[in-house]
Amino acid sequence: MLKKALFAATALLALAGAAAAEDLKEFRVGILGGENEADRLRNFQCLSEKLPAAIGVEKVSFFPAADYDGVVQGLLGGTLDYAELGASAYAKVYLANSKAVEPILTTVQTDGATGYYSVMVARKDSGIKKLEDVKGKKLGFADPDSTSGYLVPLVTLPESIGAPVKEYFSSTGFGGGHENLVLEVVKGNFDAGTTWASGVGEFKDGYSSGNLRKMVDKGILNMDDLVELWRSPLIPNGPIVIRSSLNDDMKTKFKAFMLGLPKSDPACFAAIQGGDFKGYTEVNVDFYKPIIDVRKAAIGG
Repeated sequence: MLKKALFAATALLALAGAAAAEDLKEFRVGILGGENEADRLRNFQCLSEKLPAAIGVEKVSFFPAADYDGVVQGLLGGTLDYAELGASAYAKVYLANSKAVEPILTTVQTDGATGYYSVMVARKDSGIKKLEDVKGKKLGFADPDSTSGYLVPLVTLPESIGAPVKEYFSSTGFGGGHENLVLEVVKGNFDAGTTWASGVGEFKDGYSSGNLRKMVDKGILNMDDLVELWRSPLIPNGPIVIRSSLNDDMKTKFKAFMLGLPKSDPACFAAIQGGDFKGYTEVNVDFYKPIIDVRKAAIGG
């Protein structure tokens, strides 16, 4: 009996220790690569002001990764508590460990859609005006774990061009993130490149949201320099994910904070998302199953 009592007491102490360990003092935010680090940190800095009190932590810390995989590995390793991912990056996490994170929210476009597009652009003065003109030329992708910058073009372009990507283009490569990819197209290092855009609004503005819009707003891109060659089918907006092992109370408070952000702090909401959106809506893994299946078939993980 004494042995059983000691075992039970030890088990209770272990559970208490685990609960205490999960009494977070620091909430860790992973930020995807794709634009320069200073801009990414500035866009997310507003969360450090109100989020700690809302979820009961002492501080919010930011971890900008050099590429998508840096955040993916942080989520898989349990060293990040929250990140905003593209659908393909989430699929990579899910295929490695389906229990690591939970998708809870995604953005809603100004027209009510919960999706966006991969768009292929080229320099306007290059003589490339339509998809057929880029045959036999060099195509740039954004990042191997980008949905719009790689996965979706890889699997949907062949229908538009009538051939596998590797046969239609002379070569392909990666630009090191969406922002840099577009800059490489402007410099002429790629003849065309794929990035993401809401597809809502005017091309001349970089659309209502997306990488092109963010670059226009920062003053580093003039849309008059580009022409759009191709647009993908609608892609599910990427998820806000949280670490699955967070305690339920913190999950609830965090989701409530984010759902209220578009009204409580519109400037912060716009900065994080990079453009104009209507707000957030709740999602779960089922919303991303098609992308998970496509990634598994096309890339394998």
